[in-house]
Amino acid sequence: MSQITEQQILDALKTVRDPESDKDIVSLKMVSGLVIKDGNVGFAIEVAPERGPKLEPLRKAAEDVVHALPGVLSVTAVLTAHSSGGQGAAPQPAPPPSSAPAQATGGQRPPAQGGAGQQRQMVPGVGAIVAVASGKGGVGKSTTATNLALALSRLGLKVGLLDADIYGPSLPRMMGISGKPTSPDGKILKPMENFGVKCMSMGFLVAEDTPMIWRGPMVQSALQQMLRDVEWGELDILIVDMPPGTGDAQLTMAQQVPLAGAVIVSTPQDIALLDARKGLNMFRKVDVPVLGIIENMSVFICPKCGHESHIFSHGGAKKEAETLGMHFLGEMPLNIDIRITSDEGRPIVVSEPDGEHAQRYLDIAKTVWERVSAGDSAPRKSPTIVMQ
Repeated sequence: MSQITEQQILDALKTVRDPESDKDIVSLKMVSGLVIKDGNVGFAIEVAPERGPKLEPLRKAAEDVVHALPGVLSVTAVLTAHSSGGQGAAPQPAPPPSSAPAQATGGQRPPAQGGAGQQRQMVPGVGAIVAVASGKGGVGKSTTATNLALALSRLGLKVGLLDADIYGPSLPRMMGISGKPTSPDGKILKPMENFGVKCMSMGFLVAEDTPMIWRGPMVQSALQQMLRDVEWGELDILIVDMPPGTGDAQLTMAQQVPLAGAVIVSTPQDIALLDARKGLNMFRKVDVPVLGIIENMSVFICPKCGHESHIFSHGGAKKEAETLGMHFLGEMPLNIDIRITSDEGRPIVVSEPDGEHAQRYLDIAKTVWERVSAGDSAPRKSPTIVMQ
């Protein structure tokens, strides 16, 4: 099979003309973020925000001309909106085909969530979408999301796992998956799968050491397509490993995706809890219920002598949950086995299924599913603050 080049793709795209100016989209500098990986091609088409909803035919034409090139296996083109002031605006993706959610096999399928005034479009076949988020990086969020997804699968649920961290995807390594997703029609990707969980990540499409130098709108559109242009099939729950912080990607997911709830991961120390509070408040402001808080790296127990050390303090997340009227989902220790198994692509829930740490994740998963299924996502009554 011949190796496709960037110039061949650009030459093909020169045949696609903007209907407003009748000039080709390459000379108009509308094409950006071109990525080529083993015959899989991705790029963005930058348009004015107000034109976004009308240019789906142009996006489709661009995909088609590139897909027709020898050596191209799949093509993903996204529309990204920009403003004249240089600040990225939210993309306007084409609406997905409507589809009523099927019945869950592992339990009662929760009702669709949607905030007031938001157009949160369902992902066909997916019963509930739960975001695992943190206010800052380095708190073990991806490890938590991966083991939570595997624990939910062990409960008998049909589970998907989406790595929404475009800049630092870790799902391929943690789930022990190599290779790339296939696309029989060049439009819809088939998710990768391991341990019974369906997975999608930008890490499947680019080399592990390749930086993603994309602007905010491009990231937003890529997230939308990884959700809706993937053949997820029938899922009871889709776990989304969110990027850390409260930026464009997080806001896009919270505002445009029907999240059934969010799980906040934090370490116990004050500075991490401060950032976790920001993440929690972000979800509250966009009407996404917070299912609870997990305290990660809660305690370190020496494997040799059994001495207990509170390296990052202890109990801070539980206390914060009580202060904010949130549900406390549980705590996970700082343990070398959890780290090793994640790095080796065989997370603790599947590599040591009868161990203490796997049981902790299972307990958290049961609580999360119970709260999602029952619609019990609303916070308890917040404490009264008295000014003296």
